Amino acid sequence: MERLDPQLVLGAYAVGVFPMADSRDADSVYWVEPRERAILPLDGFRLSRSLRRTIAADRFRVTADRDFRGIIQLCAESASDRPETWINGAIEEVFVGLHLMGFAHSIECWDGDELVGGLYGLTLGKAFFGESMVSRRTDASKVALAWLVARLRAGGFTLLDCQFMTDHLASLGAVEITRSAYVALLTAAVEGVVGASSGSRAPTSSAVGDFFALEALAAPADNTSVSGPVAGQDIVQLLVQTS
Repeated sequence: MERLDPQLVLGAYAVGVFPMADSRDADSVYWVEPRERAILPLDGFRLSRSLRRTIAADRFRVTADRDFRGIIQLCAESASDRPETWINGAIEEVFVGLHLMGFAHSIECWDGDELVGGLYGLTLGKAFFGESMVSRRTDASKVALAWLVARLRAGGFTLLDCQFMTDHLASLGAVEITRSAYVALLTAAVEGVVGASSGSRAPTSSAVGDFFALEALAAPADNTSVSGPVAGQDIVQLLVQTS
């Protein structure tokens, strides 16, 4: 099986290219740069009334980076809604490595102790490159995406790359833009960090989004008491305030 070098993958994303495979068992990958790119403007997420109720009611327990390998494996599974996958062993392996390096992250939705949906992707600078999302319960992937958008806004991110447009993503606010328009957004989002991942120079703190800034929002301003976890109602308020 072909192995992917993490630095090669980071460099590819920095210029708008990403790997895919023909199937789960494929021995090799190919590199893709779509002519039309799907992005989800972080101020354009569509929060329907029903989804708002689901999030506010904490229908799912939502976590970040709790089970990255579990999410990528769930995304790679064949199911009635996804008879085949583009995530082969090489892509799974390199993304697990990128997760350990701090570049790849996941959002998980749990029903009790069962992992029932979520998403994963790659961060670079102020960009989040969404790789795949999955749902084994109604609205689980929508909830995960809502939490992701809130997290990215709290962390100062400027670009949520969805790669290819789907009806599901369009219903949540995703739009298609030209390759040149995407490159302009990407260049601005990764400015100051390209080259830093390889150790040639250190990125400035202002050039990097904070994937875990959301947790700080739940902390008390006076630092005199222990804060509770972020709840669905917090996510709803953040999305409403920034939409």
